[in-house]
Amino acid sequence: QHVVLILIMATKTEEISQKILSALDSNKETIHSYTFAQETGEDHQLVIGAIKSLQCLGNVIQLEQNQFEKWELTEEGAEIVDKGSHEARVFNAVDAEKGSLQADLMKLPNAKIGFSKAMSAGWLGVDKNAEGGTRVLRKVPSVVDLVQQTLKGLSEKGVDGIAEEQLKDFKKRKLITNVVIKYYDVRKGPEFSVQLCKLETDLTPEMVQSGSWETKRFKPYNFDALGVPVVCGHLHPLMKVRTEIRQIFLEMGFTEMPTNNFIESSFWNFDALFQPQQHPARDCHDTFFISDPMCTLHLPEDYMKLVKRVHENGGDTGSIGYQYDWKEEEARKNLLRTHTTAVSARMLYKLGQEKEFRPVKYFSIDRVFRNEALDATHLAEFHQIEGVVADRNITLGDLMGMLHGFFSKMGIKKLRFKPAYNPYTEPSMEVFSYHEGLKKWVEIGNSGVFRPELLLPMNLPKDVSVIAWGLSLERPTMIKYGIDNIRDLVGHKVDFEMVYSNPICRL
Repeated sequence: QHVVLILIMATKTEEISQKILSALDSNKETIHSYTFAQETGEDHQLVIGAIKSLQCLGNVIQLEQNQFEKWELTEEGAEIVDKGSHEARVFNAVDAEKGSLQADLMKLPNAKIGFSKAMSAGWLGVDKNAEGGTRVLRKVPSVVDLVQQTLKGLSEKGVDGIAEEQLKDFKKRKLITNVVIKYYDVRKGPEFSVQLCKLETDLTPEMVQSGSWETKRFKPYNFDALGVPVVCGHLHPLMKVRTEIRQIFLEMGFTEMPTNNFIESSFWNFDALFQPQQHPARDCHDTFFISDPMCTLHLPEDYMKLVKRVHENGGDTGSIGYQYDWKEEEARKNLLRTHTTAVSARMLYKLGQEKEFRPVKYFSIDRVFRNEALDATHLAEFHQIEGVVADRNITLGDLMGMLHGFFSKMGIKKLRFKPAYNPYTEPSMEVFSYHEGLKKWVEIGNSGVFRPELLLPMNLPKDVSVIAWGLSLERPTMIKYGIDNIRDLVGHKVDFEMVYSNPICRL
């Protein structure tokens, strides 16, 4: 049915096009599309379509677009032309001899405005003391429905002869509306012809072989037309924000750490970071442990012995450690890493094995896993952003300065720091920013200076300090794109249209 309808419309368009060409050929200098539609009884939009079709044939016709304003009846106005005005219908409903109860009249369509207009015109009167309730009586034997007559004349002949005050009243009553009619003035073009000649859009091999292309007329190419949009993938909002933050780190001279191992040993995830084996975070309620393979086989033996001593009695760090019996089998357990700081520990250990110490600035942005309850702001996996700086004699002041520099590049200028506790940093600080939308301070990250118990077993010099900070990738992304439920950002409920239509990120 759809195909049949298209064929019918195409045939109709061709028929109207031929009428236009014939009208121009009969010495008509200009055809007004709106007037032409009225004279031929065709729909004006179909006439416009036929004109556009002729325009595509080249210089057959010339067009000039114009417009004018006119008053047209609204749906209510057309009803009045058909059935009479509201006031006339109320008058006619009143019994000529006894009158009618006002309550009964109010049941008629548009009775309220009709009754008001009839009363103002002096057609009706009211007897409030009548038996049975207020009764409406006729004050004149008959009426002439001027509203109906005027609207009918307007629809047939236009506004000529209608007073301006009358038009304003009709507009106020929403019986008429002012519409803008856009039309075309059509004239003959340089290549005018009564016979329709379809322009070719493609040069085919058959035309070249037969030589018919020499007599064909081709449609000119529109080099300003947009090409067909290329179907391609789109970056997820998380990846857009990740790209911006990665660029900030690179601009600040940081080197990206390799974070391609989601499975980590407990040794690098906890023990190397001076986190005791009885720490609650190592419990199965907070960590996803791996059942196969359950344990890692490769750990640096000498370094592992130094870590064991530090945990048990502090070793040569000046600390007393945690005063417990450290177990190697616990350290060898495999897990899904709970933070990318495990990667930082590996990189710092590698740095400590070099012959001469060199200052470094590392960063990472990658996925971590924690066994947490799922809600609107928490998932079992998320992305952690981490920055690490190692140099001689750097202090907490350097950390604060680095944080101000980093977050200012993200557009965050107002920062506050609050003392906190972390097993592997001392001192430690929570980082807060003032949220202009919420009008309050919100936590945006954590930071601190790595403890000697972490650094000295790695063979780093005693005067070397390491400052570090971290934050999630999901929180700034949700704020940036106005997402209040993390499950709309990550997971099977993600709306692909959101991924497709969201703009690029500019922090």
